[in-house]
Amino acid sequence: MSLTKRFSLIFKSKANKLLDRAEDPRETLDYSYQKQLEMLQQVRRGLADVATSKKRVELQMQQLGASSDKLQQQAAAAVAAGRDDLAREALTRRAAAQQQLAELGQQQANLQQQQDKLTDASQRLQVKVEAFRTRKETIKANYTAAEAQTRVGEAISGISEEMSDVGLAMQRAEDKTAELQARSGAIDELLASGALEDATGSTKDDIQAELDRMSSNVDVEAELTRLKSGGQLTSGGNRQITSQGQS
Repeated sequence: MSLTKRFSLIFKSKANKLLDRAEDPRETLDYSYQKQLEMLQQVRRGLADVATSKKRVELQMQQLGASSDKLQQQAAAAVAAGRDDLAREALTRRAAAQQQLAELGQQQANLQQQQDKLTDASQRLQVKVEAFRTRKETIKANYTAAEAQTRVGEAISGISEEMSDVGLAMQRAEDKTAELQARSGAIDELLASGALEDATGSTKDDIQAELDRMSSNVDVEAELTRLKSGGQLTSGGNRQITSQGQS
């Protein structure tokens, strides 16, 4: 397989995967149902048009029939009056009317056949559309339930993309918190040991530190004096040192 074909295959597979993610079967079913309804409406409009045309032909046939009957009566009256020329004209017009009636009768028959076919097609299509609607709603309900179950399962197991992102965010937050806690502890130790000065300390804190150091020096000098004079050692609280000659 050439490099171009391989790239084409990879692109198509990626595109199909993206389309699968973007496609919602429920929307596709609703769209198909809408198209079927539109088709049914077109059939019904066609049926209405055919029925209207047939009705118009029937009205024309009624008018021609009445005109033919009138011409027949007029021809008979002309013969009775000795006007064969008028009778001949009336009969000629009646013959033309009869010819038109025959043609309109054929049209009416054809339109009736079309109307019957469209009526049958409309009824069958109506049944199919109703069956499709019922099946569509059932499939949509099953899909929605399956989708909800899948999302719940992914949320519980943590394998969904959303939950994976949440898990990564929580891990980063925990790592950041641990880093800040470690840094804070290290700073506290450095401040306590005197290796790092408190740059935000006030003058009062500096004075207090100096006083504490002086007090510590005084205590050391006092203990040293007591040791030289044979007094008690107070630093430990558990031992006692006496001068020579004492029991």
